[in-house]
Amino acid sequence: MRIPLDYYRILGLPIQATAQQISQAYRDRTLQLPRREYSEAAIASRKTLLEKAYGVLSDPETREEYDAGLIAKAYQLQEQHPSVAGAPGTNQTVTGETVEAHTPTIEIDNDQLLGSLLILQELGEYELVLKLAQPLLEKGDSVGLSQGKLGDPQLVQPDVVLTLAIACLELGREEWQQGEYENAAMSLETGQQLLLQEGLFPSVRGEIQADLYKLRPYRILELLALPEEKAIERRKGLRLLQEMLQERRGIDGTGNDQSGLGIDDFLRFIQQLRGYLTSNQQQTLFEAEARRPSAVATYLAVYALLARGFAHREPALIARAKKMLMRLGKRQDVHLEQGVCALLLGQTEEASRALELSQEYEPLAFIREHSQNSPDLLPGLCLYGERWLQESVFPHFRDLANQKVSLKEYFADQQVQAYLENLPDSSEETSNQWTVVPSQTTTYATVGSSKSILGQDRLSNGQGSQTTAEPVTVGSRWPSGALANGVSQSRVNSDRFTTNGVSTLPTAQGISHSSNGSEPQTSQDLESKTTGLRSHGRRRRRQSLGSFLGGGKSGKTLDSHNSTASGGWSRGGSLVKDSSSQRS
Repeated sequence: MRIPLDYYRILGLPIQATAQQISQAYRDRTLQLPRREYSEAAIASRKTLLEKAYGVLSDPETREEYDAGLIAKAYQLQEQHPSVAGAPGTNQTVTGETVEAHTPTIEIDNDQLLGSLLILQELGEYELVLKLAQPLLEKGDSVGLSQGKLGDPQLVQPDVVLTLAIACLELGREEWQQGEYENAAMSLETGQQLLLQEGLFPSVRGEIQADLYKLRPYRILELLALPEEKAIERRKGLRLLQEMLQERRGIDGTGNDQSGLGIDDFLRFIQQLRGYLTSNQQQTLFEAEARRPSAVATYLAVYALLARGFAHREPALIARAKKMLMRLGKRQDVHLEQGVCALLLGQTEEASRALELSQEYEPLAFIREHSQNSPDLLPGLCLYGERWLQESVFPHFRDLANQKVSLKEYFADQQVQAYLENLPDSSEETSNQWTVVPSQTTTYATVGSSKSILGQDRLSNGQGSQTTAEPVTVGSRWPSGALANGVSQSRVNSDRFTTNGVSTLPTAQGISHSSNGSEPQTSQDLESKTTGLRSHGRRRRRQSLGSFLGGGKSGKTLDSHNSTASGGWSRGGSLVKDSSSQRS
């Protein structure tokens, strides 16, 4: 039979190689043995081809005759296909029918086929190996493996299976390097399925499975990033994500999913994929994860509930977010978020109490600055909450990233007004939650005692701080490519403390100026907008809340202070601020 090889390629040399280079290449190739799983027959077959190639090329007369034949074929190819011809032995290839018609070939015996497959595999011709080897395992193959034409079937068949599996493994790794993650997974799974079907080489199966585990985060991002029309593929990405979460026992769990991602790395991975999920998908995912329980998932669920509740004018979702924040509030200062929730529910007095409890000095300074000449902090909180939703919440949802935030339109919605009108008195809900403690300088508050369902102390205690995350090292082998660049980042900055690694509200510096250079609204403007809201909240007549916010601009965009270095896991914001808090 003839195979698509020439003697120069067998030794890994160009046609211009010197006699010394030929001798050195032969010595090197004979010392480089195939994988130990191959049989002695396969190794001997490969060695026979190496010796034959060396015998032809090391003798000047036979080499000259062989070269003449190669050059003649090259000229013939150039005349017939001038745009694709290449010199033999230069590793230049052509595609399509010209490859089969004009690629240099050599005649081999049947028992040398395994050796030629090994050499092609060493040359990186994985697809060609699959093309040549797959028919050998089919019933009625023309070569006659089962009839013993290639040698003892009991010895040859395992070698063919191993060759196919390794070709799938290496092809998958090659596609991984090229950023074709789902194609890489298909190649790896093909090899694994073949080995499982034949019941052979468990060590190679384990090697393939290890790569599949490490490849899984890349596949998830690739699948979730697909357009909405690719619903089946996107659902597959969500299923893979849920498998990882189950194996890890939650977002901040300590289980081993074999991906090589530590807790901090996985948080950055979660933050990166959030931009590919809709608010509904995130709500479903993170509410389920929050029930483990998980503080990180709880906070992400709050984001999703707030975003959906505001965008779709469903205050009931905001009320659910507020209840979840109550649980987090026993371990972490989330009073600003609680204040925003209370504001969106028309509970102005409760919003003011939440601000009194907060110890986030810079955001409070911003709120106070924009509440001058006002009896309370409502004007500043309105501006702060509106901009926080626009800059820190909505950008993390695929369906809301480009949507404008307007408190005026929210409170003017009849569905919102009807819901708020029927809300129970907020003072009844919070009478046992807030206790104001006088201080010499500022009035603070403490949370009423009750056992936390999470059963732990505060998640982090560095309010208003910034931390730097070390470069991420993931697994034993991260290929190059878009995601590989994202796996290693040198710095993760955020504007505020975290809830077990999740960025919360930005500081006052982060929202004090809009991106278009416009000046923030004055305290007088905000006061005129919120006077009615304040009195309206006290009377609990909420049906026309939107009218009290009229006349001002809303939804101004700002320079984001939650972004990180491009290409990092934490695209669009950082999940990780204090690695020590991940395990508290």
